[in-house]
Amino acid sequence: MPAHKSKSQKRNDEEGAQKSSAVVRRDPYEVLGVARNSTDQEIKSAYRKLALKYHPDKNANDPKAADMFQEVTFSYSILSDPEKRRQYDSAGFKAVESESQELELDLSSLGAVNTMFAAIFSKLGVPIKTTVSATVLEEALSGMITILPLPLGQPLLRKVEKQSAHFYSVRITEEEAKGGLVCRVQSCDKSKFKLLYFDQEANGGLSLVLQEDSTKSGKVTSAGMYFLGFPVYRLDHAANSLAAAKDSDTAFFKKLDGFQPCEITELKVGTHVFAVYGDNFFRSASYTIEALCAASFAKEKEDLRAVEARILSKRVELFKFESEYREVVAQFTEMTDRYTQEMQASTAKSKRSSSKEPKEEGQPREKKHSRDRCKKKKWYNLHLKVNQRKAC
Repeated sequence: MPAHKSKSQKRNDEEGAQKSSAVVRRDPYEVLGVARNSTDQEIKSAYRKLALKYHPDKNANDPKAADMFQEVTFSYSILSDPEKRRQYDSAGFKAVESESQELELDLSSLGAVNTMFAAIFSKLGVPIKTTVSATVLEEALSGMITILPLPLGQPLLRKVEKQSAHFYSVRITEEEAKGGLVCRVQSCDKSKFKLLYFDQEANGGLSLVLQEDSTKSGKVTSAGMYFLGFPVYRLDHAANSLAAAKDSDTAFFKKLDGFQPCEITELKVGTHVFAVYGDNFFRSASYTIEALCAASFAKEKEDLRAVEARILSKRVELFKFESEYREVVAQFTEMTDRYTQEMQASTAKSKRSSSKEPKEEGQPREKKHSRDRCKKKKWYNLHLKVNQRKAC
């Protein structure tokens, strides 16, 4: 008969089974197939291709594809965040907070109830990142899309359905390519949308390269892409809001960490494809799109470069000030703790001395009375001294 196992042996067997069944996490760089010195744009491009390949909509009955999709998404959530990427490079998965991983939601794959909850949280100010629908990316990659021409300097006013996209082609000459190109989109009814830029594949399809989310500015929402021959920076507000939710001090010093350059600085001669993706939860998005040649904006380009240089210098100064601030706070905390300990010791000492006072209470009182009597004698002794002199 088999021997009965004790409770401790059973517990050890269960822990061993859990450890053996635990999924070993692969290196995020290995999962996405990118090098450790890859740029943000290269990481985004690799993620989008793999996410499209293993998306649940395309692999409904394939559990391995679902696991790969989760692994790809988890790896991208680490490498897409500069702070988490730095933590992982220095100390691996232990340094990454798994509870605060950001996931990009594909609203087209959510049900009505989940979409409603996402919309409520978004209204409450919770930053919710959304991604372009896998269906739109697949249609673009297979070439099953309609592309409308967008002449330079001629704005178009249109309306796009939620989780759908309108594609536009912009043709530029050599002179226009040297002058630079600007593509901007604006919505007067504050609709949420994404401005996309696609690259031509060898098979004739289109792959997503750049993505710019709309942001509120006054009474409109807008997004723009600038190919001016030099790095154009943009500020990621979502990263700042997440940092503020964790720690106000960290949010202040990391405010300019989201100030990152666009990977593509100029466009070549030929035809380029842009798209406007409707990112509202329930309704369509009205917008105006326009493409401009930046050759006539020489002064504005120089002003932009000067402003960016000042912001970058301020970011360096802020980084230096953070180290000084942390050092002063540490010193202040140490002094405060020392003062608190000394005060506690002094209080305890005074309590001990006060408990001994009743035993010696008689002597000080007698001394006090004797002093008072001496003072009274000195006050009334004037006539006595005169009488003593007379006696002599």
